[in-house]
Amino acid sequence: MSKNLSRLKCITISFTGMLAASIPAAAAAEWSIVGLGTLGGTYSVAQAINDSGQVVGNGNGVDRAFITGANGIGMSYLDTLGGTRSFASDINNAGQVAGYSFTDTGDLHAFITGPNGVGMSDLGTLGGDYSIAYGINNFGQVVGVSSTAGNAAYHAFITGPNGVGMTDLGTLSGDYSAAYSINDSGQVTGVSSTSDAPAQHAFITGANGIGMTDLTTLNGATDSIGRAINNSGQVVGFSGFYNDFTGYQLVEAFISDAGSSNISGLGTPIDSRADAINDMGQVVGGINSYCDNCIRSAFLYSEGTITDLSLLAPVVEAGWSELSAVGINNHGQIIGWGHLEGAPGGGSRAFLLSPIVAVPEPATYAMLLAGLGLLGFVLRRRQQTI
Repeated sequence: MSKNLSRLKCITISFTGMLAASIPAAAAAEWSIVGLGTLGGTYSVAQAINDSGQVVGNGNGVDRAFITGANGIGMSYLDTLGGTRSFASDINNAGQVAGYSFTDTGDLHAFITGPNGVGMSDLGTLGGDYSIAYGINNFGQVVGVSSTAGNAAYHAFITGPNGVGMTDLGTLSGDYSAAYSINDSGQVTGVSSTSDAPAQHAFITGANGIGMTDLTTLNGATDSIGRAINNSGQVVGFSGFYNDFTGYQLVEAFISDAGSSNISGLGTPIDSRADAINDMGQVVGGINSYCDNCIRSAFLYSEGTITDLSLLAPVVEAGWSELSAVGINNHGQIIGWGHLEGAPGGGSRAFLLSPIVAVPEPATYAMLLAGLGLLGFVLRRRQQTI
């Protein structure tokens, strides 16, 4: 009996391997791009996307943040905290949105919404007048930056689930920090000033924001910023040289090892930045983000290969150019904004760029069905002999 089962196991494994090998071989990677529209104004920018393809961002129509339905379909605006404007930063898989809004007193406060962007709650501050939310995880923990008591300093913060409570994350021995992204373990990344003022470095924390580790910089640069973190603890961002007169110079995109403080360059051109990473380690960002009088474009980094998204045939054919990519979900859907030829007003438009996997050819289906028939025959024969 054990010999027959062993043979059956080998046949099953062999056939499983055939399935795995044949389907990708028949699938052709293609892309589609759609504009997400505006809220009645002349431009819109997308900021984040969840695994359902819901997108959040901002436009100048009603001066409010927007949210879409699945796969970017339909655009509706979010509420405010009593003021005239709101801004969306991130969205989780339940459709909870984190961002910031003016209040009825004119202050700027971080907010969280309920599922699918319904309702809006003020997250308060760390004692000062001002707070901004930049990131949210699937438990509703929110991160951002807030002024402290007396507006004496600006520090990164983390909340509990569903935005309850706000905790100061501290700094890397400096007087300033901001948190930009949080994963489902509560690990946070962002930027903090250091004791070597005025240098600012990217950081990563432990679970639930505990502890802050300096990710340092690339190639002797003075500064770095952690822009996003995935559920493996990989951080992406950029490193370069900064001063108050020229801004960032010689900026280079980086990625860290999973849960480690080791960072390395992505291999993108100088003057590029990484802005988002999914759980497969795919990264998107911008090229020439800090280059004066340069043509801006967006990139996708996947398994060591860098693709200039602005050169994809569907993108060019649809009249898109000068793309900025700022978000990618676990299905490989990418969002950002760019120039769309012929768009009224000439402003930037939010877009959704989706990978398309072709259905296997009929011949491939025939081979798979034949294989399934063979496996069924083998199973019946084995059952009779065991």
